[in-house]
Amino acid sequence: MIKAEKQLDLSSINKSLKIKNNFSIENLATLYNGDCLDFLKTIPDKSIQLVVTSPPYNVGKAYEKKLRLEQYIAEQRKVIDECVRVLKDEGSICWEVGNYVDNGEIIPLDILLYDAFRQNDLQLRNRIIWHFRHGLHCSKRFSGRYETILWFTKTDNYTFNLDAIRVPQKYPGKKYFKGSKVGEYSCNPNGKNPSDVWDIPNVKSNHVEKTVHPCQFPIALVQRLILSLSNENDIVFDPFLGVGSTAVAAIINNRNAVGSELLKEYYDIACERVTLAHKGLLKIRPDAPVYEPIGNLSITKNPFLLNNEVIHENY
Repeated sequence: MIKAEKQLDLSSINKSLKIKNNFSIENLATLYNGDCLDFLKTIPDKSIQLVVTSPPYNVGKAYEKKLRLEQYIAEQRKVIDECVRVLKDEGSICWEVGNYVDNGEIIPLDILLYDAFRQNDLQLRNRIIWHFRHGLHCSKRFSGRYETILWFTKTDNYTFNLDAIRVPQKYPGKKYFKGSKVGEYSCNPNGKNPSDVWDIPNVKSNHVEKTVHPCQFPIALVQRLILSLSNENDIVFDPFLGVGSTAVAAIINNRNAVGSELLKEYYDIACERVTLAHKGLLKIRPDAPVYEPIGNLSITKNPFLLNNEVIHENY
């Protein structure tokens, strides 16, 4: 189970949260223990604002049965078709995947799954690269340090809240040095667009959010998607819930959380994490930048430097 500072009476906390098993648009949290396709059949058309998930990668983890690649894609298509059905016209789908590995050859799953979304007339708005700095070390190819998020929308009239996810400017004090705006700040004082390459630490053994799940994604990652692609009180759905990172990010940002998870062990952890998050007791890593801006300098968290020395950077 997850780590907590003290033992809590989760039964009493669950009563106040009222985690439900059956879907209703009124529920603050609906977490279903079972097959996602069975659960999706109970969700009405156009009732979900945002679908965020990281499905199994078909690499033989404990929570999945390894299938022939063609069969895996066919199973994913069924889930994608249902997710499109329940998605609102102004909604978005974010599918976070890595690579399928077959005898040392990597096969990008986002490329294989792209047609399943396009055949549903969805439009790809971004192919986001999630970069992280720790993982398995390869000996016969470069070590993998990224995964991708395919962000699709159903229509051109979609929700996108850029101001909610701006990140600190690298040079916040930079000003125009000539022209009509000389002396004025040359960057948005509220921060910059985080772009389509996100440097967010993955959940490894020493991560504050770590549970028993071997491929858990960080709350900060899904939180950016939730804040930018939905509004408060919208419904956020994860068909492959795992240990509940999507549901946690939804709850702490005043969205309604919906998810399904097949394995009872992961489902129980997801319920526990959502319960703690609702009470403000869950430990999470904030969506912090890799560097901390200090005027015209930046402190870079560089593994080859001792004690995060200040790096002098020129404009």
